[in-house]
Amino acid sequence: MEKTDKAEAPLTGERLIKEVSRRIRLARGLWEGHNNAACRGEREKALVLYETLSKEERAKVPQVLRVWLRYRSEKYFGPDRTPPGSARRKP
Repeated sequence: MEKTDKAEAPLTGERLIKEVSRRIRLARGLWEGHNNAACRGEREKALVLYETLSKEERAKVPQVLRVWLRYRSEKYFGPDRTPPGSARRKP
């Protein structure tokens, strides 16, 4: 079967908002399941798509997902976080 042009077209409008929300939910689920490596990848993909949204479109993404993406996950995946394995172990 041949691929359709629809599958290759960039997402816009409601489809883009749904995809951003889906990716954030997926990342949050992976994070809650302690699968941080996979969560980091999905979070980065969600952020890239989120940055393409206009201000009005961003408001359509559920607030709980926006909060997790921007603030909650920044604590764990942001540039200022402590790298894994760097904690001192007691002798």
